[in-house]
Amino acid sequence: MHPALATVLDRIAARKGCAPAALPPLYEAVDPEALAAVLESNPDVTVRFEYAGYRVVVGPETDGSEVIDGRV
Repeated sequence: MHPALATVLDRIAARKGCAPAALPPLYEAVDPEALAAVLESNPDVTVRFEYAGYRVVVGPETDGSEVIDGRV
């Protein structure tokens, strides 16, 4: 798993007060392998998606990853 995605899972789990393993599968929101390939092939790309009720931004403008406050 790409480190930015692991950080996203950790941050959302912390906000929800649970372990990352208790979150829904990431693949229900995005293809983790495809996203990791995109992030590794182009360091300037920014990806946005919704996961577990949160808006997520992954890319250089966020120093790796950001979980937007508030539920979607």
